[in-house]
Amino acid sequence: MHPKKILLVEDNPDDVELTLRALRKSRIVNEVTVATDGEEALKILSEGQKNDSLPAVVLLDLKLPKVSGFDVLKQVRASERTKFLPVVILTSSKEESDLINGYSLGVNSYIRKPVDFIEFAEVAKNVGLYWLLLNEVPPM
Repeated sequence: MHPKKILLVEDNPDDVELTLRALRKSRIVNEVTVATDGEEALKILSEGQKNDSLPAVVLLDLKLPKVSGFDVLKQVRASERTKFLPVVILTSSKEESDLINGYSLGVNSYIRKPVDFIEFAEVAKNVGLYWLLLNEVPPM
């Protein structure tokens, strides 16, 4: 069994650093691969399908260059190999339509990023612990 990995899809370098810092602070030491746009995320997932090393969870921002977070989610759910891959939308969007659209497209969880680092660190800790340790997914 491969060590559980996280795919963080985030285009804002400050949010990437904040997320990585929050995970480290929470003692979550799993490997984190960062994709800075939706196209890169899809490429990483495609390569993971080929060599059987998909991440345990995808933390997905919505507002991304090249391919939007929603389009990434659509493609993940359309593929037989990734349709059950846990995807957590991690966004600053407060738009109700984004929340509804995310769940309509099959997201597993929708989390609004807290502005405060201490609150954000607690969210990252809970997300990491749940999706990496507690959650069970069907075999790919």
